[in-house]
Amino acid sequence: MAKFIADLHIHSKYSRATSKDMDLEELDRWADDKGISVMATGDFTHPQWLAELKEKLEPAEPGLFKLKQEYKRPTIKGNLADTRFFLSAEVSSIYSRQSPSTGEKRVYRVHNLIFAPDFETVEKINVQLGWIGNLKSDGRPILGLDCRELAKIVFNANPLAAIIPAHAWTPWFSIFGSMSGFDSIEECFGEYSKNIFALETGLSSDPAMNWRLSKLDNVALISNSDSHSAPRIGREANIFDTELSYNGIIEAIKSGSPNQRKSALNQRKSAFVATIEFFPEEGRYHFDGHRACGVVFSPEETKKHNGICPKCGKKLIIGVMNRVEKLADRPEIKFEQEKFYNTYDGRVPYYSLIPLDEIIAEVYGMGVAAKKVKEEYVKLIKAFGSELKILIDLSAEELKTVADEKVVKGIMAVREKKLKIEPGFDGEYGKVKIFSEEEKEDLKSQKRLF
Repeated sequence: MAKFIADLHIHSKYSRATSKDMDLEELDRWADDKGISVMATGDFTHPQWLAELKEKLEPAEPGLFKLKQEYKRPTIKGNLADTRFFLSAEVSSIYSRQSPSTGEKRVYRVHNLIFAPDFETVEKINVQLGWIGNLKSDGRPILGLDCRELAKIVFNANPLAAIIPAHAWTPWFSIFGSMSGFDSIEECFGEYSKNIFALETGLSSDPAMNWRLSKLDNVALISNSDSHSAPRIGREANIFDTELSYNGIIEAIKSGSPNQRKSALNQRKSAFVATIEFFPEEGRYHFDGHRACGVVFSPEETKKHNGICPKCGKKLIIGVMNRVEKLADRPEIKFEQEKFYNTYDGRVPYYSLIPLDEIIAEVYGMGVAAKKVKEEYVKLIKAFGSELKILIDLSAEELKTVADEKVVKGIMAVREKKLKIEPGFDGEYGKVKIFSEEEKEDLKSQKRLF
Protein backbone atom coordinates (compact mmCIF):
# COMPACT_ATOMS: atom_id res chain seq x y z
CA MET A 1 0.00 0.00 0.00
CA ALA A 2 1.25 3.48 -0.83
CA LYS A 3 -0.11 7.02 -1.03
CA PHE A 4 0.35 8.59 -4.46
CA ILE A 5 -1.09 11.11 -6.92
CA ALA A 6 -2.41 10.08 -10.34
CA ASP A 7 -3.42 12.15 -13.37
CA LEU A 8 -5.40 9.78 -15.60
CA HIS A 9 -6.40 12.00 -18.55
CA ILE A 10 -3.96 13.86 -20.81
CA HIS A 11 -3.27 14.11 -24.53
CA SER A 12 -0.19 13.37 -26.61
CA LYS A 13 1.47 15.45 -29.30
CA TYR A 14 -0.75 13.61 -31.81
CA SER A 15 -3.93 15.31 -30.57
CA ARG A 16 -5.18 18.56 -32.07
CA ALA A 17 -4.22 21.81 -30.32
CA THR A 18 -1.63 19.99 -28.23
CA SER A 19 1.98 20.97 -27.55
CA LYS A 20 4.68 19.17 -29.54
CA ASP A 21 6.43 18.62 -26.20
CA MET A 22 3.71 16.22 -25.01
CA ASP A 23 5.90 13.17 -25.38
CA LEU A 24 6.86 10.47 -22.89
CA GLU A 25 10.23 12.03 -22.06
CA GLU A 26 8.66 15.36 -21.05
CA LEU A 27 5.71 13.77 -19.25
CA ASP A 28 8.10 11.60 -17.25
CA ARG A 29 10.20 14.47 -15.92
CA TRP A 30 7.36 16.97 -15.50
CA ALA A 31 5.34 14.46 -13.48
CA ASP A 32 8.21 14.14 -11.00
CA ASP A 33 8.50 17.91 -10.58
CA LYS A 34 4.73 18.19 -10.16
CA GLY A 35 4.57 15.37 -7.59
CA ILE A 36 2.61 12.93 -9.77
CA SER A 37 3.48 9.24 -9.47
CA VAL A 38 1.11 7.82 -12.12
CA MET A 39 0.52 9.50 -15.49
CA ALA A 40 -1.96 8.58 -18.16
CA THR A 41 -0.44 7.91 -21.56
CA GLY A 42 -3.45 9.34 -23.38
CA ASP A 43 -4.22 8.64 -27.04
CA PHE A 44 -3.43 4.90 -27.21
CA THR A 45 -5.81 4.71 -30.20
CA HIS A 46 -3.35 6.67 -32.38
CA PRO A 47 -1.06 4.27 -34.33
CA GLN A 48 2.09 6.43 -34.15
CA TRP A 49 1.67 7.20 -30.45
CA LEU A 50 0.98 3.53 -29.69
CA ALA A 51 4.20 2.62 -31.51
CA GLU A 52 6.10 5.09 -29.30
CA LEU A 53 4.47 3.69 -26.18
CA LYS A 54 5.58 0.18 -27.09
CA GLU A 55 9.09 1.31 -28.01
CA LYS A 56 9.82 3.56 -25.03
CA LEU A 57 7.92 1.95 -22.15
CA GLU A 58 8.70 -1.23 -20.24
CA PRO A 59 6.61 -3.15 -17.70
CA ALA A 60 6.69 -2.01 -14.07
CA GLU A 61 4.07 -3.04 -11.49
CA PRO A 62 1.10 -5.09 -12.82
CA GLY A 63 -0.71 -3.05 -15.46
CA LEU A 64 1.67 -0.09 -15.15
CA PHE A 65 4.72 0.91 -17.20
CA LYS A 66 7.82 3.07 -16.88
CA LEU A 67 10.05 4.93 -19.31
CA LYS A 68 13.15 3.03 -20.35
CA GLN A 69 16.35 4.43 -18.89
CA GLU A 70 17.81 5.53 -22.22
CA TYR A 71 14.92 7.96 -22.82
CA LYS A 72 14.97 9.71 -19.45
CA ARG A 73 15.77 13.42 -19.04
CA PRO A 74 16.78 15.20 -15.82
CA THR A 75 14.07 16.93 -13.81
CA ILE A 76 14.34 20.47 -12.42
CA LYS A 77 15.94 18.91 -9.35
CA GLY A 78 18.53 17.13 -11.51
CA ASN A 79 17.37 13.58 -10.75
CA LEU A 80 15.81 11.02 -13.10
CA ALA A 81 12.09 10.49 -12.53
CA ASP A 82 10.45 7.19 -11.63
CA THR A 83 7.01 7.93 -13.09
CA ARG A 84 4.55 5.14 -13.80
CA PHE A 85 2.39 5.20 -16.95
CA PHE A 86 -1.22 4.03 -17.19
CA LEU A 87 -2.70 3.11 -20.60
CA SER A 88 -5.53 5.47 -21.49
CA ALA A 89 -7.33 7.09 -24.40
CA GLU A 90 -10.25 9.42 -25.07
CA VAL A 91 -12.83 8.79 -27.78
CA SER A 92 -15.29 11.33 -29.17
CA SER A 93 -18.60 9.70 -30.08
CA ILE A 94 -20.85 11.75 -32.35
CA TYR A 95 -24.01 9.92 -33.38
CA SER A 96 -27.77 10.23 -33.71
CA ARG A 97 -30.44 8.19 -31.99
CA GLN A 98 -33.89 8.63 -30.49
CA SER A 99 -33.99 10.72 -27.35
CA PRO A 100 -34.97 8.51 -24.39
CA SER A 101 -37.07 11.36 -22.97
CA THR A 102 -38.78 12.84 -26.06
CA GLY A 103 -38.59 10.01 -28.59
CA GLU A 104 -37.28 12.45 -31.21
CA LYS A 105 -34.12 11.69 -33.16
CA ARG A 106 -31.24 13.95 -32.14
CA VAL A 107 -27.46 14.17 -32.30
CA TYR A 108 -25.38 13.29 -29.24
CA ARG A 109 -21.74 14.21 -28.70
CA VAL A 110 -20.07 12.37 -25.82
CA HIS A 111 -16.41 12.00 -24.87
CA ASN A 112 -15.33 8.91 -22.94
CA LEU A 113 -12.08 7.83 -21.33
CA ILE A 114 -10.89 4.26 -21.86
CA PHE A 115 -8.47 2.57 -19.45
CA ALA A 116 -6.69 -0.68 -20.35
CA PRO A 117 -4.48 -3.00 -18.27
CA ASP A 118 -2.16 -4.12 -21.10
CA PHE A 119 -1.19 -3.61 -24.73
CA GLU A 120 -3.05 -6.75 -25.82
CA THR A 121 -6.31 -5.16 -24.70
CA VAL A 122 -5.38 -1.91 -26.45
CA GLU A 123 -4.77 -3.77 -29.70
CA LYS A 124 -8.15 -5.51 -29.52
CA ILE A 125 -9.95 -2.22 -28.91
CA ASN A 126 -8.03 -0.40 -31.67
CA VAL A 127 -8.76 -3.06 -34.28
CA GLN A 128 -12.50 -2.68 -33.83
CA LEU A 129 -12.45 1.10 -33.54
CA GLY A 130 -10.31 1.22 -36.70
CA TRP A 131 -13.14 -0.50 -38.60
CA ILE A 132 -15.45 2.37 -37.63
CA GLY A 133 -13.28 5.45 -38.24
CA ASN A 134 -9.84 6.85 -38.99
CA LEU A 135 -7.67 6.48 -35.89
CA LYS A 136 -4.74 8.26 -37.58
CA SER A 137 -6.53 11.60 -37.93
CA ASP A 138 -6.35 12.66 -34.27
CA GLY A 139 -5.11 11.40 -30.92
CA ARG A 140 -8.71 11.75 -29.74
CA PRO A 141 -10.56 10.10 -32.65
CA ILE A 142 -14.05 11.21 -33.67
CA LEU A 143 -16.23 8.18 -34.35
CA GLY A 144 -19.87 7.75 -35.32
CA LEU A 145 -20.23 5.26 -32.51
CA ASP A 146 -23.03 4.98 -29.97
CA CYS A 147 -21.67 4.90 -26.39
CA ARG A 148 -23.42 1.56 -25.91
CA GLU A 149 -21.48 0.09 -28.83
CA LEU A 150 -18.23 1.58 -27.54
CA ALA A 151 -18.89 -0.07 -24.18
CA LYS A 152 -19.57 -3.39 -25.88
CA ILE A 153 -16.25 -3.21 -27.75
CA VAL A 154 -14.22 -2.24 -24.68
CA PHE A 155 -15.70 -4.76 -22.24
CA ASN A 156 -15.57 -7.59 -24.78
CA ALA A 157 -11.88 -6.80 -25.31
CA ASN A 158 -11.22 -7.20 -21.58
CA PRO A 159 -13.63 -7.11 -18.61
CA LEU A 160 -10.86 -5.35 -16.64
CA ALA A 161 -10.86 -2.41 -19.05
CA ALA A 162 -12.86 0.64 -18.01
CA ILE A 163 -14.95 3.41 -19.54
CA ILE A 164 -15.38 6.69 -17.69
CA PRO A 165 -17.39 9.62 -19.11
CA ALA A 166 -14.93 12.49 -19.64
CA HIS A 167 -15.49 16.08 -18.37
CA ALA A 168 -19.08 15.04 -17.72
CA TRP A 169 -20.71 18.49 -17.85
CA THR A 170 -19.01 20.29 -20.77
CA PRO A 171 -21.86 21.72 -22.92
CA TRP A 172 -20.81 20.43 -26.33
CA PHE A 173 -19.04 17.11 -25.74
CA SER A 174 -20.08 15.18 -22.63
CA ILE A 175 -22.58 12.78 -21.14
CA PHE A 176 -24.54 15.54 -19.36
CA GLY A 177 -23.70 18.40 -21.75
CA SER A 178 -26.46 20.98 -22.14
CA MET A 179 -26.07 21.09 -25.93
CA SER A 180 -25.52 17.44 -26.76
CA GLY A 181 -25.85 15.08 -23.79
CA PHE A 182 -28.18 12.84 -21.80
CA ASP A 183 -29.95 13.27 -18.47
CA SER A 184 -28.56 10.09 -16.89
CA ILE A 185 -25.88 7.42 -17.22
CA GLU A 186 -28.63 4.86 -17.90
CA GLU A 187 -29.98 6.82 -20.88
CA CYS A 188 -26.49 6.97 -22.38
CA PHE A 189 -25.14 3.46 -21.75
CA GLY A 190 -28.27 1.32 -21.42
CA GLU A 191 -27.46 -2.23 -20.29
CA TYR A 192 -23.78 -1.28 -19.80
CA SER A 193 -24.61 1.33 -17.14
CA LYS A 194 -23.78 -1.22 -14.46
CA ASN A 195 -20.17 -1.16 -15.73
CA ILE A 196 -19.79 2.62 -15.41
CA PHE A 197 -18.33 3.06 -11.92
CA ALA A 198 -16.99 6.63 -12.17
CA LEU A 199 -17.20 9.87 -14.07
CA GLU A 200 -14.78 12.75 -14.53
CA THR A 201 -16.06 16.06 -13.13
CA GLY A 202 -14.11 18.29 -15.52
CA LEU A 203 -12.60 21.72 -14.91
CA SER A 204 -15.93 23.59 -14.78
CA SER A 205 -17.49 21.54 -11.98
CA ASP A 206 -16.29 20.32 -8.60
CA PRO A 207 -17.42 17.37 -6.43
CA ALA A 208 -19.83 19.50 -4.37
CA MET A 209 -21.79 20.35 -7.52
CA ASN A 210 -22.01 16.67 -8.48
CA TRP A 211 -23.05 15.60 -4.96
CA ARG A 212 -26.36 17.37 -5.59
CA LEU A 213 -27.48 14.49 -7.85
CA SER A 214 -28.64 11.41 -5.95
CA LYS A 215 -28.41 9.44 -9.21
CA LEU A 216 -24.60 9.78 -8.95
CA ASP A 217 -24.33 8.20 -5.50
CA ASN A 218 -23.29 4.89 -7.05
CA VAL A 219 -20.37 6.30 -9.04
CA ALA A 220 -17.04 7.79 -7.95
CA LEU A 221 -15.92 11.24 -9.04
CA ILE A 222 -12.43 11.48 -10.48
CA SER A 223 -10.52 14.60 -11.53
CA ASN A 224 -7.78 14.87 -14.13
CA SER A 225 -5.95 17.64 -15.95
CA ASP A 226 -7.05 16.80 -19.52
CA SER A 227 -3.80 18.60 -20.25
CA HIS A 228 -2.57 19.56 -23.73
CA SER A 229 0.79 20.83 -22.44
CA ALA A 230 3.26 19.45 -19.92
CA PRO A 231 3.22 22.43 -17.49
CA ARG A 232 -0.54 21.91 -16.97
CA ILE A 233 -0.50 18.26 -15.93
CA GLY A 234 -1.74 17.78 -12.39
CA ARG A 235 -3.93 20.91 -12.37
CA GLU A 236 -6.58 18.35 -11.44
CA ALA A 237 -5.65 14.89 -10.13
CA ASN A 238 -6.48 12.07 -7.72
CA ILE A 239 -4.84 10.99 -4.45
CA PHE A 240 -4.94 7.27 -3.72
CA ASP A 241 -3.66 5.11 -0.87
CA THR A 242 -3.51 1.67 -2.41
CA GLU A 243 -1.38 -0.90 -4.20
CA LEU A 244 0.60 0.66 -7.03
CA SER A 245 -0.93 -1.29 -9.92
CA TYR A 246 -3.67 -1.00 -12.55
CA ASN A 247 -6.09 -3.06 -10.48
CA GLY A 248 -5.14 -1.15 -7.33
CA ILE A 249 -6.08 2.13 -9.00
CA ILE A 250 -9.33 0.80 -10.48
CA GLU A 251 -10.45 -0.67 -7.14
CA ALA A 252 -9.47 2.56 -5.35
CA ILE A 253 -11.64 4.56 -7.73
CA LYS A 254 -14.57 2.19 -7.21
CA SER A 255 -14.23 2.60 -3.45
CA GLY A 256 -14.79 6.35 -3.88
CA SER A 257 -18.49 6.29 -4.75
CA PRO A 258 -20.57 7.71 -1.87
CA ASN A 259 -22.32 4.40 -1.26
CA GLN A 260 -19.07 2.38 -1.34
CA ARG A 261 -17.07 4.90 0.70
CA LYS A 262 -19.47 4.80 3.66
CA SER A 263 -18.88 1.07 3.93
CA ALA A 264 -15.11 1.55 3.55
CA LEU A 265 -15.04 4.22 6.27
CA ASN A 266 -16.95 1.94 8.63
CA GLN A 267 -14.14 -0.57 8.14
CA ARG A 268 -11.60 2.25 8.73
CA LYS A 269 -10.30 1.74 5.22
CA SER A 270 -10.54 4.05 2.23
CA ALA A 271 -8.24 3.80 -0.78
CA PHE A 272 -9.52 6.99 -2.47
CA VAL A 273 -8.03 9.77 -0.34
CA ALA A 274 -9.02 12.98 -2.17
CA THR A 275 -9.19 14.79 -5.49
CA ILE A 276 -7.31 17.91 -6.54
CA GLU A 277 -9.58 20.47 -8.22
CA PHE A 278 -9.62 23.63 -10.25
CA PHE A 279 -11.87 26.28 -8.78
CA PRO A 280 -14.86 25.44 -11.03
CA GLU A 281 -15.54 29.11 -11.74
CA GLU A 282 -12.18 29.13 -13.50
CA GLY A 283 -13.35 26.52 -16.01
CA ARG A 284 -14.29 27.52 -19.54
CA TYR A 285 -17.97 26.61 -19.26
CA HIS A 286 -18.99 27.33 -15.66
CA PHE A 287 -21.58 30.05 -16.41
CA ASP A 288 -23.87 30.70 -19.38
CA GLY A 289 -23.16 33.26 -22.06
CA HIS A 290 -22.00 34.34 -25.49
CA ARG A 291 -18.29 35.00 -25.86
CA ALA A 292 -18.72 36.95 -29.11
CA CYS A 293 -21.21 39.27 -27.42
CA GLY A 294 -19.33 39.53 -24.13
CA VAL A 295 -22.45 38.31 -22.29
CA VAL A 296 -22.01 36.14 -19.19
CA PHE A 297 -24.94 35.11 -16.99
CA SER A 298 -25.55 33.10 -13.85
CA PRO A 299 -28.37 30.52 -14.11
CA GLU A 300 -30.74 33.03 -12.46
CA GLU A 301 -29.89 35.74 -14.98
CA THR A 302 -30.31 33.32 -17.87
CA LYS A 303 -33.76 32.44 -16.59
CA LYS A 304 -34.73 36.12 -16.48
CA HIS A 305 -33.71 36.44 -20.14
CA ASN A 306 -35.44 33.17 -21.14
CA GLY A 307 -32.10 31.74 -22.28
CA ILE A 308 -31.73 34.41 -25.00
CA CYS A 309 -28.70 36.66 -25.50
CA PRO A 310 -29.85 40.27 -25.08
CA LYS A 311 -27.30 41.48 -27.66
CA CYS A 312 -27.77 39.14 -30.62
CA GLY A 313 -31.11 37.50 -29.84
CA LYS A 314 -29.75 33.96 -30.21
CA LYS A 315 -29.82 31.18 -27.63
CA LEU A 316 -27.15 31.39 -24.94
CA ILE A 317 -24.61 28.59 -24.49
CA ILE A 318 -25.82 26.98 -21.28
CA GLY A 319 -22.95 26.26 -18.91
CA VAL A 320 -22.23 23.66 -16.27
CA MET A 321 -23.75 25.42 -13.26
CA ASN A 322 -27.08 25.82 -15.04
CA ARG A 323 -27.09 22.20 -16.21
CA VAL A 324 -26.35 20.95 -12.69
CA GLU A 325 -29.25 23.07 -11.40
CA LYS A 326 -31.54 21.43 -13.94
CA LEU A 327 -30.62 17.83 -13.08
CA ALA A 328 -30.02 18.19 -9.33
CA ASP A 329 -32.51 16.82 -6.81
CA ARG A 330 -30.66 18.21 -3.79
CA PRO A 331 -30.08 21.83 -2.71
CA GLU A 332 -26.74 23.57 -3.14
CA ILE A 333 -24.29 22.36 -0.50
CA LYS A 334 -23.32 25.11 1.91
CA PHE A 335 -20.22 24.33 3.92
CA GLU A 336 -20.24 25.71 7.46
CA GLN A 337 -16.84 27.14 6.72
CA GLU A 338 -15.11 27.22 3.35
CA LYS A 339 -11.96 25.19 3.80
CA PHE A 340 -8.99 24.23 1.68
CA TYR A 341 -9.99 20.60 2.27
CA ASN A 342 -13.72 20.15 1.72
CA THR A 343 -15.87 17.10 2.37
CA TYR A 344 -19.54 16.38 3.04
CA ASP A 345 -21.39 13.42 4.52
CA GLY A 346 -18.34 11.12 4.40
CA ARG A 347 -17.65 11.63 0.67
CA VAL A 348 -14.21 11.76 -0.93
CA PRO A 349 -12.73 15.15 0.08
CA TYR A 350 -11.17 17.60 -2.34
CA TYR A 351 -8.58 20.36 -2.46
CA SER A 352 -9.16 23.47 -4.59
CA LEU A 353 -5.88 24.72 -6.08
CA ILE A 354 -4.38 27.24 -8.46
CA PRO A 355 -1.13 26.19 -10.23
CA LEU A 356 2.02 27.47 -8.55
CA ASP A 357 3.31 29.41 -11.55
CA GLU A 358 -0.02 31.27 -11.79
CA ILE A 359 0.23 32.27 -8.12
CA ILE A 360 3.81 33.49 -8.60
CA ALA A 361 2.82 35.35 -11.77
CA GLU A 362 0.06 37.27 -9.98
CA VAL A 363 2.35 38.12 -7.06
CA TYR A 364 4.86 39.71 -9.44
CA GLY A 365 2.28 41.14 -11.84
CA MET A 366 3.75 39.20 -14.79
CA GLY A 367 2.78 36.44 -17.18
CA VAL A 368 3.56 32.80 -16.35
CA ALA A 369 6.25 32.77 -19.07
CA ALA A 370 8.20 35.65 -17.48
CA LYS A 371 11.80 34.93 -16.49
CA LYS A 372 11.25 36.05 -12.88
CA VAL A 373 8.27 33.69 -12.52
CA LYS A 374 10.23 30.74 -13.91
CA GLU A 375 13.20 31.47 -11.64
CA GLU A 376 11.03 31.52 -8.51
CA TYR A 377 9.22 28.33 -9.61
CA VAL A 378 12.50 26.47 -10.22
CA LYS A 379 13.91 27.67 -6.88
CA LEU A 380 10.90 26.32 -4.98
CA ILE A 381 10.85 22.96 -6.77
CA LYS A 382 14.57 22.46 -6.11
CA ALA A 383 14.09 23.31 -2.44
CA PHE A 384 10.89 21.43 -1.64
CA GLY A 385 10.69 18.60 -4.19
CA SER A 386 7.39 19.08 -6.02
CA GLU A 387 4.67 21.59 -6.86
CA LEU A 388 1.79 19.68 -5.26
CA LYS A 389 3.76 19.25 -2.03
CA ILE A 390 4.23 23.02 -1.95
CA LEU A 391 0.58 23.76 -2.66
CA ILE A 392 -0.93 21.15 -0.30
CA ASP A 393 1.41 19.93 2.42
CA LEU A 394 3.91 22.56 3.56
CA SER A 395 3.14 25.11 6.27
CA ALA A 396 3.66 28.84 5.79
CA GLU A 397 6.63 28.67 8.16
CA GLU A 398 8.27 25.93 6.10
CA LEU A 399 7.67 27.80 2.86
CA LYS A 400 9.09 31.04 4.23
CA THR A 401 12.50 29.40 4.70
CA VAL A 402 12.98 29.61 0.92
CA ALA A 403 10.03 31.31 -0.81
CA ASP A 404 9.45 35.02 -1.30
CA GLU A 405 7.10 36.08 1.52
CA LYS A 406 4.68 37.54 -1.05
CA VAL A 407 4.50 34.15 -2.79
CA VAL A 408 3.75 32.48 0.54
CA LYS A 409 0.92 34.99 1.07
CA GLY A 410 -0.46 34.02 -2.33
CA ILE A 411 -0.35 30.29 -1.54
CA MET A 412 -2.07 30.86 1.81
CA ALA A 413 -4.73 33.06 0.18
CA VAL A 414 -5.59 30.18 -2.19
CA ARG A 415 -5.81 27.72 0.73
CA GLU A 416 -8.09 30.12 2.58
CA LYS A 417 -10.13 30.71 -0.61
CA LYS A 418 -9.66 34.46 -0.34
CA LEU A 419 -10.11 34.89 -4.07
CA LYS A 420 -12.17 36.81 -6.56
CA ILE A 421 -13.08 34.82 -9.68
CA GLU A 422 -14.90 36.04 -12.75
CA PRO A 423 -16.59 32.83 -13.96
CA GLY A 424 -15.65 31.27 -17.30
CA PHE A 425 -18.30 30.92 -20.04
CA ASP A 426 -18.71 29.79 -23.64
CA GLY A 427 -15.11 28.56 -23.96
CA GLU A 428 -13.53 31.49 -22.08
CA TYR A 429 -11.51 30.60 -18.98
CA GLY A 430 -12.51 32.35 -15.75
CA LYS A 431 -10.24 35.07 -14.40
CA VAL A 432 -8.82 34.57 -10.91
CA LYS A 433 -7.63 37.40 -8.71
CA ILE A 434 -5.80 36.39 -5.57
CA PHE A 435 -5.11 39.93 -4.41
CA SER A 436 -7.34 43.00 -4.45
CA GLU A 437 -6.05 46.17 -6.09
CA GLU A 438 -5.24 47.56 -2.63
CA GLU A 439 -3.27 44.44 -1.74
CA LYS A 440 -1.40 44.62 -5.05
CA GLU A 441 -0.43 48.22 -4.32
CA ASP A 442 0.74 47.13 -0.87
CA LEU A 443 2.88 44.40 -2.43
CA LYS A 444 4.37 46.92 -4.89
CA SER A 445 5.16 49.29 -2.01
CA GLN A 446 6.93 46.49 -0.15
CA LYS A 447 8.91 45.68 -3.30
CA ARG A 448 9.96 49.35 -3.76
CA LEU A 449 10.90 49.59 -0.09
CA PHE A 450 13.01 46.44 -0.41
